[in-house]
Amino acid sequence: MKLNLQKPLAFFDLETTGLNISKDKIVEISILKIRPDESEETYTRRINPGIQISEESIAIHGITNAAVKNEPTFGELANEIKDFIGDADLAGYNSNRFDIPFLLEELLNHNVEISMENRRCIDVQTVFHKMEQRTLSAAYKFYCDQTIENAHSAEADTRATFEILKAQIDRYPEVENDIDFLEEFTQQGANKKIDFVGRLAMNEKGDVLYNFGKHNGKTLQEVYKKEPGYHRWIMDNDFPLITKKILDQHISKIILTEKENRTNLKMKAQENLVNKIDQLKNKFNQ
Repeated sequence: MKLNLQKPLAFFDLETTGLNISKDKIVEISILKIRPDESEETYTRRINPGIQISEESIAIHGITNAAVKNEPTFGELANEIKDFIGDADLAGYNSNRFDIPFLLEELLNHNVEISMENRRCIDVQTVFHKMEQRTLSAAYKFYCDQTIENAHSAEADTRATFEILKAQIDRYPEVENDIDFLEEFTQQGANKKIDFVGRLAMNEKGDVLYNFGKHNGKTLQEVYKKEPGYHRWIMDNDFPLITKKILDQHISKIILTEKENRTNLKMKAQENLVNKIDQLKNKFNQ
């Protein structure tokens, strides 16, 4: 079946040194870009992470430290990866919670940014979990009746994810062949996570909320008024760069709005004072 696309959709998968988004690094990336006319383009690279790959990770994806010793670093490939993705929407398996925030973190670490504004993000795992509750390998067997060759290689997993999404749309009438629907359907929780790692979220009113810790569920504006140092605490500690960047942008808007409000109040007070003086002058002259 053909995906109903208005612009390219980039399926991608990462293999990493570990699971800590702030500290671990990418060792392999594969991107399968599907265009509206069904043409395809692939990009697969192994990457020297600059740190040791954990034994637990090697046991999963089979990429050893020796295998990536002479590969380029992520910094050398960052702009190339950004250019390949272009304006494409993003899709993956568990991508909203892992691959997307991990990729954004690596890019920001090298001062390269891809805008997420107007970019839809489809998590194929969420469709699967809502419908069947399985792993990626089981999903591929269930939906496509095939076994993934070279499972846990980024390219094989990326291809399997693309095939699974098409099969899911075929199987479930309620899963619409529409990117906007798929993005909404694959979101988890009542509030939309705007930093992908789940520290910040947006409610139906469009208010940005803290989505963790002692201020969970409170708006940034509410917390800033009562505890302005909380924002600084996050900025100074071990939180993902994408969380810090988005948080700082919204706090800056709050500060600017408060300054504008204070300026407007001051100008209004001055205007009222001038009016009162004019009234007194007119009364005196009469």
